[in-house]
Amino acid sequence: MSTVFKKTGGLTDTPFSYCPGCTHGIIHRLVAEVLEELGILDRSITIASVGCSVFAYDYFNTDALQAPHGRAPAVATGVKRIHPEKIVFTYQGDGDLASIGAAEIIHAANRNENITVIFVNNAIYGMTGGQMAPTTLYNQVTTTTPHGRDIISGAPLKMSEMIATMEHIAYVERCMTADAPSIMKTKKAIRKAFECQMNNEGFSMIEILSSCNIGWKLSPVESLSYIKNTMTQTFPLGVFRERKHEANN
Repeated sequence: MSTVFKKTGGLTDTPFSYCPGCTHGIIHRLVAEVLEELGILDRSITIASVGCSVFAYDYFNTDALQAPHGRAPAVATGVKRIHPEKIVFTYQGDGDLASIGAAEIIHAANRNENITVIFVNNAIYGMTGGQMAPTTLYNQVTTTTPHGRDIISGAPLKMSEMIATMEHIAYVERCMTADAPSIMKTKKAIRKAFECQMNNEGFSMIEILSSCNIGWKLSPVESLSYIKNTMTQTFPLGVFRERKHEANN
């Protein structure tokens, strides 16, 4: 009998701590599958952030380090420079990467560090009670914007667009986890980002629009629709920087 489906060896047997309906688990699986399929699992190092994904080091079947809040790109920089033969990636939420860690991600990209960043954007602080994040949409209700975010709170930060202005970096793409086709497209983007690192092309970041049905006060099904129909209006999908492609044109 042939095997139809099996769990990826890129994940441990530790149960996820994520809320039911959260798509962090899907993204974990995609990253783990790519590491296994590329044959780089045994030389990969996960840099875990602070936030809902704080226990990422328990889930990925790789060596791992826990970074202080927002500092994952700085930690990844040090690890990669000491161990250039390793595949080093950060796994960060929007509160971690786009708020307290904004300086770290911008300067790591500007230095074109040869690391891969998995950036999970659910437009809210999920772990700490549903507060407004840098990526919270206009008019989005959170515990700190009960009447919806307005311009006084600033505009939603578009990190992919910002990072993509650094012309020498390797690759930046925004994807989502709203349905089966978008999940498969996200996996291809993650694979391409890791291939950039394997080929020593420099900095790559995949931004993934993800759900927080508890923070959004929506059902899991409604949350997937919210990603596809609402989040993408502020955060359009697509490739924002691909140096190889541009060089060929």
